[in-house]
Amino acid sequence: MAKLSLENKYKLYEASVQNHECDIDFINKEYRRIFGKLPMSLREDFGGTAAMACDWVKQSDNHIAWGVDLDSEPISYGIDNHYSKLNDAQKERMKYIEGNVLDNRDFKSDIVVAFNFSYFIFKERKTLLEYFKKVREGLNDEGAFFVDLFGGTDACQELVEESDHDSHTYFWDCESFNPITSEVLYYIHFEQDGHKYERVFTYDWRMWGLKELQDIMIDAGFSKVVTYWEGEDGDGGGDGNFYPSDKEENCESWVTYLCAIK
Repeated sequence: MAKLSLENKYKLYEASVQNHECDIDFINKEYRRIFGKLPMSLREDFGGTAAMACDWVKQSDNHIAWGVDLDSEPISYGIDNHYSKLNDAQKERMKYIEGNVLDNRDFKSDIVVAFNFSYFIFKERKTLLEYFKKVREGLNDEGAFFVDLFGGTDACQELVEESDHDSHTYFWDCESFNPITSEVLYYIHFEQDGHKYERVFTYDWRMWGLKELQDIMIDAGFSKVVTYWEGEDGDGGGDGNFYPSDKEENCESWVTYLCAIK
């Protein structure tokens, strides 16, 4: 079986599933809509390479960020490929934390994000509730917690979704789904230059429903949870524009955001 280099592994991942510019624009817009000002500080939980946190501090001399992750491997890649490209002042305002998102922190931030469905790793409600409580404790008084999530009729089907990119093909593979426990096993594969790289990333998760997450966030002490939905592009796909909503039609596949307000 072909094996990717460490550098190419994360390079392909970021090119396939992340768009920090759009995420940051969305967070800024919604935070300003809620609080009437821009957020200055961000904590990126399950941050991996913390590419988003590195991009965050580029916005101004007053922006600060932290990237939190348990795994030293993506942190090492992030330091070499993202942090190293910051200027000295930006480096002072961006910190990597190799640690557990359930640990206590000695700082607070305007924003906490848990993107790429990373919190799905918590399979028990009590653990997810504990995490959401920790997030709330780590927010400033005017603070907001953003997560993304996915669903739809295809979300729990055992199938492989394939998408082509400029230099590679990305595969999102649902290997199994247990309808009794909502546990799901996903893989990411890549194909590049005629080589197929199998199971580059593995995700042993619980699929959480949107309403479940709203309820747990409220139980964690958040005052309000805003649900967003993506507009349509006219050809059956999403247009990248998300708006607050409380009623929508289900579809085969959707990806959206929740914002929990402290």
